Amino acid sequence: MRFGVAVFPGSNAADCYHIIDQVLGHSVAYIWHQERDLTGFDCVILPGGFSYGDYLRAGSVASLAPVMEETVKFAEQGGLVLGIGNGFQVLLEADLLPGAMRRNEIPQFRCHDVFLKVESNTLPFTNRYRRGEVIRVPSAHGEGNYYIDHQELAKMEQQGQVVFRYCTEAGEITPEANPNGSIENIAGVCSKKGNVLGLMPHPERCAEEILGNTAGRRVFLSILNWLGINQQKKVIVHG
Repeated sequence: MRFGVAVFPGSNAADCYHIIDQVLGHSVAYIWHQERDLTGFDCVILPGGFSYGDYLRAGSVASLAPVMEETVKFAEQGGLVLGIGNGFQVLLEADLLPGAMRRNEIPQFRCHDVFLKVESNTLPFTNRYRRGEVIRVPSAHGEGNYYIDHQELAKMEQQGQVVFRYCTEAGEITPEANPNGSIENIAGVCSKKGNVLGLMPHPERCAEEILGNTAGRRVFLSILNWLGINQQKKVIVHG
């Protein structure tokens, strides 16, 4: 099982690389933004940061990079793609996920822990969580106000594409728990097939004991679990 972490100018790619390499002990490589070959990767991670300085709109320039052309093909073929923070913004700009990202409702850069409610635990990225579980995750963004029109949102809800919502520590979905004005407190969404996930908070920043919080580690453990199960299925089928 091999992970790839995309590197755009301004990315915080080292954070995700560290978790895969040093914490989980799995094979991982950096993928330069001009790369056109994703052969051999099982999961591509688009990390947080400020790709290309967030010029025009957050994620808009990065979405046009050669590696994103390949990432779109990779996702269409069923490959796992995880976008965190700025990576979520890139996925939206590349039309790999529905909706758009706007500036925070209160025009401030918000940098603090948030509580998230797990709305779906059947995905490659969430199978190590319980549905309805509340986790605490660091968040840091100025452009995290997720929006989609109500008609499309209703379709997403029916298809189980809303994955995480901002909530209180007790799991209540309230306006006060929403750090950016995101519609229906949405913090993370997935593609129809479930193989692409974008979320604004940063699970890689709460994935090891030294940070005092390991809630985010289970995003990556879920991916490993999913890939392991599917590899076993392939062996059984071809056996």
